[in-house]
Parts: sequence; structure tokens; C-alpha cells
Amino acid sequence: MVAPRITVNGKETPISPAAPHTTVLDLLRERGLTGTKEGCAEGECGACSVLVARPGVDKPTDWVAVNACLLPAAALDGQEVVTSEGLATVGAPGTPPALHPVQEEMAVRGGSQCGYCTPGFVCSMAAEYYRPDRCAHAPADPAGRTDPEHGPNGFDLHALSGNLCRCTGYRPIRDAAFAVGAPTGEDPLAQRRDQAPPEPVATAYTRGDSAFLRPATLAGALQVLGERPEAVVVAGSTDWGVEVNIRSRRAACVVAVDRLPELRELHVASDHIEIGAALTLTEIERRLHGSVPLLAELFPQFASRLIRNSATLGGNLGTGSPIGDSPPVLLALEASVVLAGADGEREVPLAQYFTGYRQSVRRPGELIRAVRVPLPLSPVTGFHKIAKRRFDDISSVAVAFALDIEDGIVRKARIGLGGVAATPIRALATEAALEGEPWAAQTVEAAARTLRAQGTPMDDHRASAEYRCAMLGQSLLKLYAQTTEAVSS
Repeated sequence: MVAPRITVNGKETPISPAAPHTTVLDLLRERGLTGTKEGCAEGECGACSVLVARPGVDKPTDWVAVNACLLPAAALDGQEVVTSEGLATVGAPGTPPALHPVQEEMAVRGGSQCGYCTPGFVCSMAAEYYRPDRCAHAPADPAGRTDPEHGPNGFDLHALSGNLCRCTGYRPIRDAAFAVGAPTGEDPLAQRRDQAPPEPVATAYTRGDSAFLRPATLAGALQVLGERPEAVVVAGSTDWGVEVNIRSRRAACVVAVDRLPELRELHVASDHIEIGAALTLTEIERRLHGSVPLLAELFPQFASRLIRNSATLGGNLGTGSPIGDSPPVLLALEASVVLAGADGEREVPLAQYFTGYRQSVRRPGELIRAVRVPLPLSPVTGFHKIAKRRFDDISSVAVAFALDIEDGIVRKARIGLGGVAATPIRALATEAALEGEPWAAQTVEAAARTLRAQGTPMDDHRASAEYRCAMLGQSLLKLYAQTTEAVSS
């Protein structure tokens, strides 16, 4: 097996002698590429962002911005990375490199204050700059008002939601983002999008007593897990990377499943949608094109674009966290998980998947291969995330609704809750209080009282138990207000 290597700014560099837990951030800085900075080491500030060539949705390759502080360097074995230093175009000998259009706009519009976070902003902006479906127009509502979060060049400011400017100079950064044009035909990174990305490579990287393994197939991964049941399974590493950085956790064996072909498929059948567990949230969002409205409502509220470019549904369910954002939505959608093991596959309803705090029915040696969402979808849906920040924050409470309402009567109600118990749960009592009743203020107010009593919320630094209970009931009243012209006092 070939020694692991990464192509950085067009040049191959070996990962050795770095330890298997070494992050892409640390590897780059050790190689002298110090534009990539460490700010938080948790994937929240974006000072570390770099571009990675990934399988595209609208073109063979997409340039995707990711948090270099979370990814093990070995996870990018055989992959292509571009840092802020690699964006500039090298000129003739004796002349300075020509600034990239994003760098140029940041410079002329004063988008850099102290400068610490600027390279990370530039990489996130460059990923949006190269997004193939970015359209040069200003989206507007029926009244003709421009969407403030999209520029006339189609730039989506949510691309920068994972980047933090410590000097609070966001307006000139926004101005720079809204001023960039379209890539030219001579742009080498734009041309690169028309070629296939690097094929996933099998990786076996060992140093001392620790190893990073990337099997080539699902069968290979299951074999490794059977032999090494203590192994830590990672996909985007957005959770494990924090454990490594902040809590100094080390694993004797890490098994990467993010590039397994069997976990990266998305199929739409007549009676269900099957979503591969290793597809990133960004890939799912762009492939579904809003066809599952409840998921479409979830995605912008799930962390930041930088995190969504790496995070997966399989990872979010695999951690078993009671405050993960996807479980409430998937519970409301009546989703199930497909578990693959050495003895074959089994399908488990998500409502029966969680058994305790960060525990599930998944057996040692099993992997989440896919998530299945049954069709048809309920027409009335809503996802309410209550957190201290509008974006890029951990939920205090998360509530997802999926209702069938016919002739003013609630025929079916499914409600998923997060942050109010040791596991994500279904609000079964509230569902029963709604089903068969008119979708009217009196019904909703009574059901809201029931919903306030669901779960066993606790007091912590994000919210009190009393506040969480209040937000549960308020969330149902909000849904009613959103789906009717008026709600009684």
C-alpha cells in the first residue's frame, strides 16, 4: 500500500512522520503554510478553513471549504487541498503572485482588520466563488425586496456562517463577497471542476500504537470492526475532531467510512427515499433540491456551512447525542436506519433506535449504512431550533413537526424532540392529543399544554428545564400561527 500523501497547492506532500491523530491544520502549519490558523479548534471560527476537491453535484468536482482543525491529515490521503497561499496565481520570475479575485476584493474593500481570520474567510469565499450554480442576480420576494443574505452576484452569505471575524468587521467582508464576479475560462481552479476528483484510496497508516484505516469497501470496513471492536468510526470527524483537540482523546484505531461507495448513495423510490449515511449534509441538501421540506428547513440551522460540508447523517445519529439537530427531524419523518453487519442488514425505526444517553441498538461491528424516509411526506411541517445564536449554535431545544391535515382535521401527527431527555424522543402524548381533532386554536392550545410536559428536561448552561418546557409548548403555537391566518389569544 502506497504511503499516504496529500496534494497541497499542486504539490504532493507525505503525511509521514505525523501521528495518525495529527490534523490537517497542524500538518499544513508544519509544512510552512501558516495562513491556516487555529482559533477555536472546535470548528466554530473558520480561521482554519481550506478547500478540498470533492465529488460535485453540478460538475464533476466541487471545491468545498472544510475545517482543517477537525480532519485528521490521514483522512485526506490521495486528496487535493488548496490553502489561502495556493489561491494566488504565480507570475513570471521576479514578479509577485497575482491576487485571486476573492483576495483582491477583500483587500480593496478593507475586508481584513487584524488579519488573523482573513485567510479562512478567503477560503470559504473562494468555495462559494466556484460554486457552479451561483447565479448573477439578486433573489427577491414577491414585493421586489432583495434578500439581504444573497448578493447581486448570487453569493450566499451562509457560505461564511462558519467564519468568525474577531474585529466585527463584517460589512466590508460582505461587500467583498457581493462584489466578486464569475471565474474566467483561464482560472485553473475553475477548469479543475470539469475533471473528476481524486478517487478514494484505501489507507492504512500506523505510527507507534495508533492506526488510521480507510477500507476500500463496506465489507472491508465490517471486517476491520469485527477484528477491532474498540475502533472509533469517523466520517466527517466533526465530533471526534473536537474530542481530539479539546479533550486530548486518542484512539488506538480510527476507521474512516466517509468515502465508502455503499454509504454514499441517494435513491428515490416510489415509497421511500434512501440517503447514504456518509453523504455530507451539503451533498444531501443539493441533491434533494428542497424535495423534503422538513430537511430543507433543518439544513440552514445545522451548525455552519463549513461543518455541513463534512458532517453526515450517519455521524449525527451514530453519536447518539440528545441534542443533535437531525434526530428530531428524522423522528417526525418516521425515518428508519439501515444497519449493516457481518451477518447482513437490518432496518430499525429511528423511534426504536436510541436506548439511553448516547446509546443505541447498534451492535458492536455494525455500521449505519443509510437512512430511509418513507413516502409520501406529510404536507404540514416545521422545524424550530431554540438556541442562543441564530446560526452555528447547539440547540437548547429542537422540535420537528410533520402533520397530515385534511378538511381541517389532523389525520396524523408526528413530533420529534431534542434537548428534553436523555435521548431524542417522539412526543407521543401530544401526537395523540392532536390526531382526530380539528386544527383549531382550542385543540392546539390544549396540545401545547401536553407538549410542555413531554420529556425530562434538565437545567444546564444553555437553558433551564422550565424554559425548555415553555419552548416546547410555544413551538406548537408557533406552528399553528405559521399555518393559519390567526390564532386566538
